[in-house]
Amino acid sequence: MTRDQARALLDAATSRGAQKTLGQELDGDLELRRAVLEEGRARGVDLPDEAVAWPGKRLLRLARGREAAARVRRNPIARDEAFRCAACGVDVPAHGRSARDHCPACLCSLHVDVVPGDRASGCGGILDAVDVELRGTRGAVLIYRCRACGAEKRNQALLDGEPPDDWARIVALAADR
Repeated sequence: MTRDQARALLDAATSRGAQKTLGQELDGDLELRRAVLEEGRARGVDLPDEAVAWPGKRLLRLARGREAAARVRRNPIARDEAFRCAACGVDVPAHGRSARDHCPACLCSLHVDVVPGDRASGCGGILDAVDVELRGTRGAVLIYRCRACGAEKRNQALLDGEPPDDWARIVALAADR
């Protein structure tokens, strides 16, 4: 089996079923295992020589070069913490029921998260509320733009918090469209 054939097999194994089948094939075919190992290394994956003896499913998962992407956090972390607003200086208490990450007075936030609550963004710029989506009885979603890097984020307005978000500012954002 050539490396091109191994590449085609790795690229075609997109579903869990296809990966399971290919993993089982790897368990019984040493030539295929070596071709997949070579292709994995060509993709920049650091695979040791003893990887040829690993179970086919594990070898396949690593050789596809998606291990790092699979470990990236996607689910939010609820952080309900009090903070001082970096934009206007207001002391903001914790919401108590859900995570509050923006100031109820000026509606500004900090660009500190990639996924809500992970604190993984290296930017740290101030996020300004630039628009709002009104959702009838379901409230409003604030749309932010970072002053430092220009990234855009979205966040649910907290109208039931103590203190609630400034409704007049939210309405003004909607009127500015």
